Amino acid sequence: MALTRASKTEKVGRLAAELEHSTSAIIGTFKGLTAAKDFELRKAVRGAGGSYHVVKNKLAARASSGTRIEAALQGLKGVSAVAYTSGDPVALAKALSTWVKENAEFTFKLGIVDGKLINVSEIDSLATMPGKEELFSKLLFLIQSPAQRLATVINATGRDLAVVIGQGVEKGKFAGSAAPAQPEATVADPAPVPETAVPSVEASASEAEASGAEVEVAHVEESAAGEQPSGAAQPENATASQAGEAAASDPVEG
Repeated sequence: MALTRASKTEKVGRLAAELEHSTSAIIGTFKGLTAAKDFELRKAVRGAGGSYHVVKNKLAARASSGTRIEAALQGLKGVSAVAYTSGDPVALAKALSTWVKENAEFTFKLGIVDGKLINVSEIDSLATMPGKEELFSKLLFLIQSPAQRLATVINATGRDLAVVIGQGVEKGKFAGSAAPAQPEATVADPAPVPETAVPSVEASASEAEASGAEVEVAHVEESAAGEQPSGAAQPENATASQAGEAAASDPVEG
């Protein structure tokens, strides 16, 4: 059924709106593609963040005018289908290449990535490249790796240095560099106070107290003797006088 001018204009307008922000596209053709397989193909493209349409060549050329994928949709011949995306072109190429390997009914014509046309072999090479997320992960790893290595080296250096110094101290490796010790004779150590000094002082004090007590006793005795009455000594004197008288009165034998 032939399309009317109005329907053609409407279809071109919808396709142009979808292609306006697209940055990459892969154009292919098919023969004998069943509806079930066509559904699986569309599902695979949507899973990669893209869209898929079977287009008429002239309508596709008009709809792509002024877009970044215009060059790939000019001068197409035969049956054409276009898968396009504004996201990762590698993910789209991977999804299509995986599906085409299992479905020979679909083949590639050409592609375009950021305004640059690519052929079939370049589409296959694009499918083997890492995607944007994988590239970002690798780039982040490369950026962080030097800092991590530097931190590891710094930590390892300090740790190894501490171990070496500890082993050197244990083995006396640093004894030769130390200042020579002063002879013991030049340092006059204070004489230790003998423990018996305190008892000697206490003994001297005890002896002094005992001597003082004896002196006091002697003074007491002398005082007692001095205070004795004179009559008590007189008998001894009388006896002595009597003895003298007796001796004087005895006749001397001649």
